[in-house]
Amino acid sequence: MRVLLQRVQSGKVTVGDRLVGAIGTGLVILVGVAPTDGETQAQFMADKVVNLRIFEDAQGKMNLSLLDVRGSALVVSQFTLYADARKGRRPSFTNAAPPDQARPLVERFITLLAEKSVPVQTGEFGAHMLVDIANDGPVTIWLEAN
Repeated sequence: MRVLLQRVQSGKVTVGDRLVGAIGTGLVILVGVAPTDGETQAQFMADKVVNLRIFEDAQGKMNLSLLDVRGSALVVSQFTLYADARKGRRPSFTNAAPPDQARPLVERFITLLAEKSVPVQTGEFGAHMLVDIANDGPVTIWLEAN
């Protein structure tokens, strides 16, 4: 499982002219799933994301977690995190899990975040989405669970 998270002041996802998810302060979390991923990776990633200390404290140091700041999460499934562009000019996505395998694991990750008392909004799995991110910092972090 791969996650690209961005600390944001706000984030929203639209599909066409329909708003499907929006948050204020928190994290926009782009999630990719590999064919070998399962419950262990989802649990590891949910725990890592909610406890990662990337929000600033009163002294301006990154000392606070998503839980500490009572932030929200906007989770967007993104198979392109598994793009392999080492050869040729068009990326290959063979390292990404197929939708019927990825969807339940992304949904499980979302459930795990909610169980940790994080308000969660989502994109729409498989849809062409417009993701609007007001990256705060900017802070962007790549996480991988093997």
